[in-house]
Parts: sequence; C-alpha cells; structure tokens
Amino acid sequence: MSLDRPHATTEVAETHPTSDDFRSVLGDAVLAIDDHVHAPVVEIRPDEVASSLTTLRDELGYDHLSCVTAQEYEDRYESIYHLKSYADPTREVSVVVPTPRADPVSESASSVFRTAEWHEREAYDLVGIEYADHPDLRRILLPETWQGHPLSLDYDQRRPQIVTYDEHANPLHEDGRVGQNTMLLNIGPHHPATHGVLHLQVTLDGEQVADVEPDIGYIHRCEEQMCQRATYRYQIMPYPDRWDWGGGGLLNEWAYARAAEALVDIEVPEYAQVVRTLAAELSRTLSHMLALGAYALDTVGDFTVIFQYALRDREVVQNILEDLTGQRLMFNYFRLGGVVWDLPEPREAFFEKIHDFVESLPAKLEEYHDLLTANEVLQARTVDTGILPPTVAKSYGVTGPVARGSGIDYDLRRDDPYGYYENLDWNVVVEDECDNFSRLLVRLREVEESAKIIQQCADLLEDWPEDERTIQANVPRTLKPDEDTEVYRAVEAAKGELGIYIRSDGTNTPARFKIRGPSFSNLQALPEMVEGEYIPDLIASLGSLDTIMGEVDR
Repeated sequence: MSLDRPHATTEVAETHPTSDDFRSVLGDAVLAIDDHVHAPVVEIRPDEVASSLTTLRDELGYDHLSCVTAQEYEDRYESIYHLKSYADPTREVSVVVPTPRADPVSESASSVFRTAEWHEREAYDLVGIEYADHPDLRRILLPETWQGHPLSLDYDQRRPQIVTYDEHANPLHEDGRVGQNTMLLNIGPHHPATHGVLHLQVTLDGEQVADVEPDIGYIHRCEEQMCQRATYRYQIMPYPDRWDWGGGGLLNEWAYARAAEALVDIEVPEYAQVVRTLAAELSRTLSHMLALGAYALDTVGDFTVIFQYALRDREVVQNILEDLTGQRLMFNYFRLGGVVWDLPEPREAFFEKIHDFVESLPAKLEEYHDLLTANEVLQARTVDTGILPPTVAKSYGVTGPVARGSGIDYDLRRDDPYGYYENLDWNVVVEDECDNFSRLLVRLREVEESAKIIQQCADLLEDWPEDERTIQANVPRTLKPDEDTEVYRAVEAAKGELGIYIRSDGTNTPARFKIRGPSFSNLQALPEMVEGEYIPDLIASLGSLDTIMGEVDR
C-alpha cells in the first residue's frame, strides 16, 4: 500500500517504552508515573526538566516537542510537555512538571527544544509559571505592562489595564556591531505581506537581515478561556473554524472532535468517517489554493493571473463545501460522534460537482506549474532562499508542508491514523531541498493527493447502502467526562499538526482547554530562515510558511 513506510531508523524508535524504561533512564528525577487517555505520564522535578527531556530525546527517541500546556490547580501549577517522535508520532509521552503555588518556578526546556521558548513564554504570559533559565522570558501575546495572568485562578478581569508606548530599541545595539550600518525596520502589523496582523521587527545590517523578531498577539482573543466556559456537546465546536479563516476550518473542527471523542470514548460510524475525510480534504484544498495564490502575489506580484486563477478554482471547492455544510467559511459541520447531516440532495448532482472538479484539476495544476514553478522570476526568488534544515525544523517543532518541504516525512493522516485515511490510496508529499521553492511544491502536489482522496471517498459514498448511512453516533445530550481525565489529540490540519489538550473536572465544560496551532511553532522558525538574507527573501520566506494568525494568537 502506498501509505506504508518504515517509521524508524533506529531500534529504540520502534518500541514503546514502559514505566520501567522511564524510571531507568530518568532515575531520581521521576516523582510519579501515571497515564493520560492518549499516553503515559512521567512527573518530574522542576529542577530536572532540561536533563530529563534531553534523555528522552537522545535515548528514547522523543525528538518532537509537540506542545507545552500550562495550568493552575488549587494547590500547584503544572507544565506539561507533550513529546512525540517524528519517526512515529504514536510514541507519545506527557512530561508533567509540578511547581508549588507559592513559588511557580520551573527549569526551562528551551535548551533542549527551541520551540519551547515561545511555548513557555505563553505559559508565563497566560498562566503565570516562570522558567528560571529561559533566554527571553517576557510576555508574548499581551503587552509587557499587562496586570495579571488571564488563565490564572485569581485573575481579576475588572482590573484596569494601561498599555504604554515605548520607542523600539535596536535589538543588536549591545552585540558589538558599533559603527556598522544597522537600521530597525518595522513590517506590519497591517501589511499585505504579513498575511494578517503580524508585526516583524527587522534589523538590517546594510541590505541584509541581521535579526528578525515576530511580534504576535494583535488578535489574541483568549479562545482557550472561551472554550473552557463552553459545553463539550454543543458550544465548543463553532470555535475551531475561527482559528483558520483561510478555509481549513473543517480540519480544526476534527482536531477538537478527535480529542473530545477520545476523552469520552465515542466511536464514530464508518460512514461518517468517510464523509469527514471527504470534507476535510476539500477544506485542505481550499486552504492550499489560497496559499498558492497569495504566494504568487508575494513573490512575483501577479494579481491578475495566478492569484485570480487560484481564487477561481478555490471558488469551485467553496461551492461544493457550501452545498455540504450550508456555510462558505465558518462551517460548523462536524459534531461529536460524526457530522451534523448527510450529503445534500439530490446526491447525484453533488457527486457530479465533485467528479467535475477532480477531473478538471490536472489541467489546472499544469497551468499552475507553467505559471508558477516554471516562472524564472519566482525561481530566482525562492530557490535556495529561506533554507530550513531538517534538524533545525525538528527543534522548532515544525510540522505540515513546512516540515515536509524540509525533507521530514511526517504526516499524522498516515502516521497516527484517524478517519478513513488508512483505507485509501494516497501518498505523503516530501521535498528535500529545504527552501521556499520546496514548500511551494509540497502544497501544489498535496492538492493532487487531496484530489485522489476526495475521488475515492466520493466513489465509496455513491455506492454506500442507504440503510447503513449513519451520520452520527448516539451521543448523550450532556457530556460529563470523569474528573481529572486528560487527553491530547492532534490531526494533520492545513498548516500542520493541530492539537487539542483537554482536562475535565467532572462538569460539562473543560477545566483546561489548550490549542496547539501549527502556525505558532512554524512562525517561530522564521529567524532561522532569513538571517543573512535580504528583505525580498524575508517576504518570500514568510509567505512560504502560510501562517494564519488566528491560530497563532488564538
């Protein structure tokens, strides 16, 4: 089958460690060992974080820090490092680091995984945990003058906030570059090349980028807190669409559905799994087509041909999804246990639209290759620029087309199967050149693979017996998972690995709801891609990440 591949290159990565294995390699750092719904849990001392994570990475093969979750209890704070293996993401472990409420200080993981820098800054910003040896521990989503931590138990929402204006200082003024021609350039937050409200503080040394710092948080809405006040069964599902206004909302809905269904042990009917898979790949295509058109605008300034072609073809997909879901962007089509309703009637007309789209796609993709990948100007802008080596990409927790453009053969649809993917014939797209051009190629080729999946799902659904078309499992009206049950589940969203962590407290709303947006980790790698290059290369590199600020800021 085309999905098969060896998941590991070493013997250690092919095994799932036991409790004895964790105790053996971590020694006295271990406080306790338990289980969450999705993975074993190792609780360690707050002064042994770096050494413990180094051991888990180097000796047990956990080389992917997927997410960092922080939360506060009545008697303690906790940081949870969700570790996986790029070779096999089903090998998971949650490393829990408790700290006392009176002194919530923990050792940082940033010396082991670079992606922990932003994740721990967010934990400090929203929850209040401090990381003693963090290289740059300051707020990341809220202004530095903000009073309190919004996700802490004693946060006072009525407290007035004052946001002062301070002149930006050159971040390189103390590094010995005295006398050199450095200049601070602000790009954004309102600039078409930033694809949303993103501010880049760029330091130029002559004409080259010497330093760049993404400044995020301009549309931070505390989505996690809103989900913590919403019920599992009905009120949370509309939120995930709002994390990706590029069209990938159905994939985000699936991330929540997968986590909640694992939490309360809901089995989705096979027919509904096929419908979900069909809808998800249409949603992925919607997102990728926008990314392709916008990237042409970023790199070659082509608004009249490539951008318009992409929107033309995207509109075809959007019409199909409107027929299916009743919405054009904020779909709200998935439900816990399945989907909200069956395919539209007449079914024959709906399938005819899908077949027409799939059959017309090869000729359209050939046009894109003629206009884009064969374009000498685009090649000059993207080949050998924005280099992101695989080792660096892994340290930043990069996933999705950005990781696959760096030669990392990682896709949760195949490697941690869900839905109906493992029963279909398709390929994971990987490019090895690690540059902006590779990331463009990955998205173009993934549209082809999505079309294969869409076609197979449509064929299956056409022949499905009418009396076996169960669209939703029998789910209780009110869901109250067992108290202190915890789960982290992820899907392969349009931008990469989108994960949801939920901790229940026995009520019908989550005690903690954490969103792991792929763009958050992908964007953090931008400085590694652009330092030493030129401003046009910076724009091309940022566009190649296909960042969506709704899931960065949340």
